Amino acid sequence: MSKRSKKFQSESRRVAFDLQHRKTIRFNMSRYDAAVAKGKARYANLELAKERASFIREKVLQNFDSYLLQFEENVTRNGAKVIWAKDGYEAIAEIVRIIVENRVKLVVKSKSMTTEEIQFNESMNTILIESVETDLGEYIVQVAGEKPYHIVTPAMHKSKEDVAKLFHEKFNTPPGSTPEELTDFVRRKLREKYQAAELGVTGANFLVADIGAVSVTENEGNALMSTSFPRIHIVIAGIEKIIPKLNDLSLLLPLLAVHGTGQQISAYNTLFTGPRREGENDGPEKMYVILLDNERSSLFDKDDQFASLKCIRCGACLNNCPVYRNIGGYTYDSTYSGPIGSVITPHLNGMKEYKHLSFASSLCGKCTESCPVKIELHRLLLYNRRDAVKAGFSPMTEKIAMQAFKTAMLRRCLMDAGNPKLRNLAVTSAGSKLWGSNRDFPVLQESFSKQWKKNLKI
Repeated sequence: MSKRSKKFQSESRRVAFDLQHRKTIRFNMSRYDAAVAKGKARYANLELAKERASFIREKVLQNFDSYLLQFEENVTRNGAKVIWAKDGYEAIAEIVRIIVENRVKLVVKSKSMTTEEIQFNESMNTILIESVETDLGEYIVQVAGEKPYHIVTPAMHKSKEDVAKLFHEKFNTPPGSTPEELTDFVRRKLREKYQAAELGVTGANFLVADIGAVSVTENEGNALMSTSFPRIHIVIAGIEKIIPKLNDLSLLLPLLAVHGTGQQISAYNTLFTGPRREGENDGPEKMYVILLDNERSSLFDKDDQFASLKCIRCGACLNNCPVYRNIGGYTYDSTYSGPIGSVITPHLNGMKEYKHLSFASSLCGKCTESCPVKIELHRLLLYNRRDAVKAGFSPMTEKIAMQAFKTAMLRRCLMDAGNPKLRNLAVTSAGSKLWGSNRDFPVLQESFSKQWKKNLKI
């Protein structure tokens, strides 16, 4: 068992039995459940909408290269510069070059999981550039020195009391401040950063091929502010974010909002088609779009798991996953958590180190059921398990155990061997490690076949 796998198991055990953590997550998730149920009820035929969204995303994967090239051609014509980055190192190198060329000292950044993936803030700290998160949830976890807990709700693990205490310690705000008071404090603080920043960084919810536009959806207006004041705008987007047409947004944006937050549509939906043009008063002087691969092409080459690239990052699979609800986001120790993270992380970061995530699932299918683009996530987890075993990443103890299990299951005499007392002694000693010390292992009775013969009446 790898160190990362051992850490995952120990953290899962600790977090699952942290009652205060479970109380906070249960409360925040309950609000999500209520909002999403209301949002879904607005659809006359939700399944049809999901099927159409799935078709659009599948169409992209069937014509991946042509849509990306179409986007590059059109956004370049609009005045932006496209940069192709093989991995996070290339992306950061290009960003640093832009920063040096333009003498940037302060960066404001809107919420983006892709920037988390390439460790953008850490890289900025290395070259002594201040990078400020402008999404309220992201700002909270940045102040706390933490990573986003959830791909949509970064500070889901914190209660309002936790945030009030954090801000009192860091900024000396009044103890016990209300959420409204803390929001107003952050708003005023960030206004100063927006006005002073030379560079604004955003992610992309979608890249629209036919008009060469970057679609960003949000609820706070922070992405708009991050691109309105600075003279340079950098977009960092995974290549899977491409969609064929502008008209596709009329279907995808509401589905993203409903499954992400329960809204009919997010408060702010912006299309960035390029830098400020001659005669225009608003917008940045320069715009760069970094198209990040970072092993996405390798994932695309997989016969089965390529379907995970259809994901629109709504977070619905996380919110509906019984495992995520119990062990939380940090336990995964990866940028992307929950079912979608368990599918893609082994391919983005290495199967050998992250294969255990694909086994951390009950395969109940709730993730597949909740996906707005109909990705069969529970099946993809099984394919990951298959590939991990074929690659020889299973530890020897596991191989021996599975062989012993197979041998026993194929022979009735071995299944019936031993009396109940001996059986319980054997499974309890082995099960305490596998089952966990916080649960009682079920008491084994006589085998079913013996009970059947004993009670059979002819």
